[in-house]
Amino acid sequence: MIELAALERREGERSEPSRSGGAADSSRPAPPPVPNTEVVAKAQRRKFAAKYKLAIVEEADHATDPGEIGSLLRREGLYSSHLVEWRRLRSVGALSALSKKRGRKPVRNPLFEENQKLRAQLASLEKRLLQAQLIIDVQKKVSALLGITLPEADRHESNS
Repeated sequence: MIELAALERREGERSEPSRSGGAADSSRPAPPPVPNTEVVAKAQRRKFAAKYKLAIVEEADHATDPGEIGSLLRREGLYSSHLVEWRRLRSVGALSALSKKRGRKPVRNPLFEENQKLRAQLASLEKRLLQAQLIIDVQKKVSALLGITLPEADRHESNS
């Protein structure tokens, strides 16, 4: 009997309900969720936009306090080698070099390039034609105001 009384007394003396399976204390914060530590099957290379790279380089250039660049890199999850490489690219070729894509270059179609050149030439010639027509109209109005009669050009001569 003495043993039973001692066992009952021990269970009644427990003051930690979380260990005894009793009701949990509501004043304690819940434990943080366990992060997923599963490794992804295939890692993906991070890609940074040219504007982002340039913004980070400029922010690092404006850093004056000791440790400010380190905090910038930690905040953005970058390495100092990123900063070194992006500064080098900026000095060599600015924004175009920063957005350089890796891999094979696309095959250029020579007909497409010729088409673009011809379109540009056509636009230039249309602009010059418009200027010439404006000049001719002004000359006609000036001659009408001054009372100078211009000889009429035959339509057949102007077409040939």
